[in-house]
Formats: sequence, C-alpha cells, structure tokens
Amino acid sequence: MPLMPELPDSRLEQIEGPQIDGTPGFLWVVRRKLRVRHADGRTSSTFVYDEVARASLDAVVLVPHFFSQGERFVYLRSALRPPMAFRRHYLDNVRKAQGLWELPAGMIEPSEESEAGVLRCAARELHEELGFQVGLDQLRALGPSTFPSPGVLAERHFFFSVEVEPSERQEPALDGSALEEAGVVIAVSLRQALDWCRNGEIEDAKTELGLRRLSEVV
Repeated sequence: MPLMPELPDSRLEQIEGPQIDGTPGFLWVVRRKLRVRHADGRTSSTFVYDEVARASLDAVVLVPHFFSQGERFVYLRSALRPPMAFRRHYLDNVRKAQGLWELPAGMIEPSEESEAGVLRCAARELHEELGFQVGLDQLRALGPSTFPSPGVLAERHFFFSVEVEPSERQEPALDGSALEEAGVVIAVSLRQALDWCRNGEIEDAKTELGLRRLSEVV
C-alpha cells in the first residue's frame, strides 16, 4: 500500500494576537494576524484569520448498538440546531430543516482532558442522552479522532462504539438545556441508517462517519 505523502513544509507564524473579538459567551471569536513561511524561506503577506473557540473544545461521538431479529440496530437522537434554523437557503436541493438525526455526542469538559477522562465523558454522555449506564470497559474506540471543521474550529471528535441492552435503557438524564429536552430517541437498523445517509436524509457528517465505521467492525 502506498505511503501517504508528506505535507508541504510550510508553517504558520503568528504576527499579532490572539485577540478575542467581543464578549465571550458559549462561543467566541479569536482573531490573529498570520503569515505563511515556506520551506525555501519565502513568507506570504500578512493576513487576518478568525477562528471560533470555546471552553470545552473537543467532543465524544457515541455509536450505541444492539443485535435483534437477525440485524444490528443503532440509537439516534433528534437535535435542534439553531444555525440550521436560521441558515440562508440558496440552493434548490438543500433541504430546509431546523434539526438533524444524530448519534449521541457531547463535549469533553476541561477536567476530562485525558485518556481516562475521555472515556468517563463517553459514559456520562451515554447516560445523559440515551439513559444507558455502562462500565468504561464496555466502550470501544471506533477509529482515530477527526477534525470536523478545521477551517473554523480546532475541535476533535473521539468516536466510541458500545453494545447495549435495550431493556436496560432508563429515562435520559439530559443536561437541562431546552435543546436537549426537545430531543427524541429512536432505534433503527444499521442497514436503514446507512440507507438514510446515502439518500441524504441523515445529513450530520459525524453520524455518517460513526455509522460507517461501525459497519466495518460488526
């Protein structure tokens, strides 16, 4: 198998910043003045680059699954997403929606920023969003972490699969937010969920990636 080629030896240099633009809330904008230094020593002109930041940067993505009636099933949650609700729709083939069907996911708190902490976060989010309580040894890493939108946010997604017993599901604890309170949980076959990905009914990228990774190992 051919080796992946090395990236170009270009480096970003910070000329000014970082500066926080506005009063920080859940998210804030960090503005930097940068330039690119190339391998041969040449430098680009300086430019301003904005990124989005938040206190809890990274997230876990969970793929809870079980086997029933000869098929593998997965759990999905509905999620209201304000940026989608107020998005400008300008292409005829873009489906207008205020929410998505997604795999359960949640942010890693600063106190959980370690290998053991990420596992604790995954177990906590599974309980909060679906109502399952599992041991850390039941969680399985599902491939490497990914950057979902590196041009805007330095967030990493850490993927985990976990086999659950449907009869043990309790009422989700949730996080107390109005957005989570509105969510609905469904169990669908992995086959059906992948079909929804193919035809565009599941539009969440982390969900499609997690489902496809699960299909490779079960």
